[in-house]
Amino acid sequence: MITRISLDHKRILITGAAGFIGGALAERLLSLHLSVSVLGIDNMNSYYDVRLKEWRLKKIEEAAAKDPDSSWTFIKGDISNPDTVRSAFASFHPDLVVNLAAQAGVRYSITHPDDYIQSNLIGFYNVLEACRHSCDDGALGVQHFVYASSSSVYGANQKVPFSTDDKVDDPVSLYAATKKSDELMAHAYSKLYNIPSTGLRFFTVYGPAGRPDMAYFGFTNKLLKGETIKIFNYGNCSRDFTYIDDIIEGILRVLQGAPAKKTGEDGLPVPPYALYNIAGGRPVNLLTFVDTLQQELVRADVLPKDFDFASHRELVPMQPGDVPVTFADTTALERDFSYRPGIELRDGLRRFAVWYHDFYQSRL
Repeated sequence: MITRISLDHKRILITGAAGFIGGALAERLLSLHLSVSVLGIDNMNSYYDVRLKEWRLKKIEEAAAKDPDSSWTFIKGDISNPDTVRSAFASFHPDLVVNLAAQAGVRYSITHPDDYIQSNLIGFYNVLEACRHSCDDGALGVQHFVYASSSSVYGANQKVPFSTDDKVDDPVSLYAATKKSDELMAHAYSKLYNIPSTGLRFFTVYGPAGRPDMAYFGFTNKLLKGETIKIFNYGNCSRDFTYIDDIIEGILRVLQGAPAKKTGEDGLPVPPYALYNIAGGRPVNLLTFVDTLQQELVRADVLPKDFDFASHRELVPMQPGDVPVTFADTTALERDFSYRPGIELRDGLRRFAVWYHDFYQSRL
């Protein structure tokens, strides 16, 4: 059962608002002309080029300026600081919360584990606690808590496509372990405090203004510098790539459909809790992906037409934390929200290549 929620005149808090997904979500919300109030929180750390985060914030501000009936407020702060989170909730009183703040990256978690504990566990807990106390003294409080999980929780599962009904008790990276922990904590808070919560397992999100640590972005940077890119597992990997606009559409639909509150036979709340995969359900081999990326970079004049691509790639073994395949079962998303991401990889990479040319090469 789902409780429908209108976004009109809602107060929506987004953590990680200067991030790839958070920035795109805030911009989209403010472009819908729904008289929404959006509060964004981000620590603006230097995990990658801060200019990208600043660019995203500028795009959000431009969207907000076009709708005088909506508002945008930004707080530079870290959700691992409980005072930052409590203060934001106390002053803003959000109706809806979308938690996208997290330390991302499978490989980085191997060398910087502390960052993942602080942001993905402590920060997530702080947001859950704030959602819990938003209902104190009979207040309506947070009507729906939506948060980012990850396809990484599936680990090295052999069964494909990956379903949210699958057992996911064998993470192969600390990043994956923190994301699974988030799902467990959210479930506990849903049960204990009747907080409608929905976790979204994102699959390899890509697109303009994305994260430079993602393969498509990192490959582009290296190729432009004349460096060699490494293709892991000798190219015998496939990924369920999901374009950023498809992710945002999925979040918006889910945000407006909270798991319904109901009481069980024991007189206690049945956890109003749900999980969904958001992906196209169309895995692409990495060699095909790289070849398509090269073609679109040439088309967008990021790389010259005579670029010797073969001499700039190296097939190497699998590295720790990686998995050979990601492939999403999106049946639940289609059933409950009549939605399945549909932007094809070539179209998405073409949009990225054009953006990359405009963002970086116009600055040279």
